[in-house]
Amino acid sequence: MPGDMIEIGSPALSASINPFGAELSSLRDSQGRELMTDADPAYWTGRAPILFPIVGRLNDDVLWLDGTSYRMEKHGFARRSLFDAVDVTASSARFRMTDSVETRTQYPFAFLLEIGFAIEGATLTMTAKIGNDGDVPMPFSFGWHPAFAWPLPGGARDDHYIAFEQDEPGPLRGLNTDGLIAEDRASPVMGNRLPLADALFERDALIWNPINSQRLTYGSDSGPQLHIAFPDTPRLGIWTKPGARYVCIEPWHGIADPVGYQGEFRDKPGIMSIAPGAQHSAIMRVTVAE
Repeated sequence: MPGDMIEIGSPALSASINPFGAELSSLRDSQGRELMTDADPAYWTGRAPILFPIVGRLNDDVLWLDGTSYRMEKHGFARRSLFDAVDVTASSARFRMTDSVETRTQYPFAFLLEIGFAIEGATLTMTAKIGNDGDVPMPFSFGWHPAFAWPLPGGARDDHYIAFEQDEPGPLRGLNTDGLIAEDRASPVMGNRLPLADALFERDALIWNPINSQRLTYGSDSGPQLHIAFPDTPRLGIWTKPGARYVCIEPWHGIADPVGYQGEFRDKPGIMSIAPGAQHSAIMRVTVAE
């Protein structure tokens, strides 16, 4: 369900955001070159979905709260919800959704979710504010899921890599064919550098749980690079479908269910909780170096 795009920018960087899902749909450098996925339907039509109130998949797509089951699809409902644009300027935009009759059939909490985008120079800052508007503690997860072009314009696909701020020796967590956390995987990172190749993703995403780094650089030495920061984020997923022309760099405050987990949602590893009347924030920054 497309919405009317909101355009923000600076001389160095411009972005288009779709109010449906508060989804970053385009990011362009000073030359107008696209830095995000082309959303080829042969692979994946997403661009940068917002993951809330879960990250990943639940066992049998069921969320358990106080012994009651609620059905919820992978990554939650925010990505398929229409947000209100509540504050738009030439260089920033803020989007808001709150609980509704429909959301409470899946997630019985009163909440506020605000997603903000602001461009200053060559940096896009994305912020999330999650508020508990109810009178009981609210368990939740949140994640970013932007899909950047692979290759970035002007670079060779085979030359692209991710360089982490710190060494990331692993092990990594693996997913089974149902998208649930399964066996550990050996880390393909060489010190702090991950050369990108389709073969890395034949078994789905690479998942760092936890991630040591709070920053990374994505790109190649022959083209532009993206400096990406995700402060105070405990986990990171990197994913694509082999052959696709994008790579998702996904800072997560949460994770998919482990295989066989049938416990309470609030007790699941990685779940966060907000006290009544309190808020939690998350941030991701992308800086373009041409």
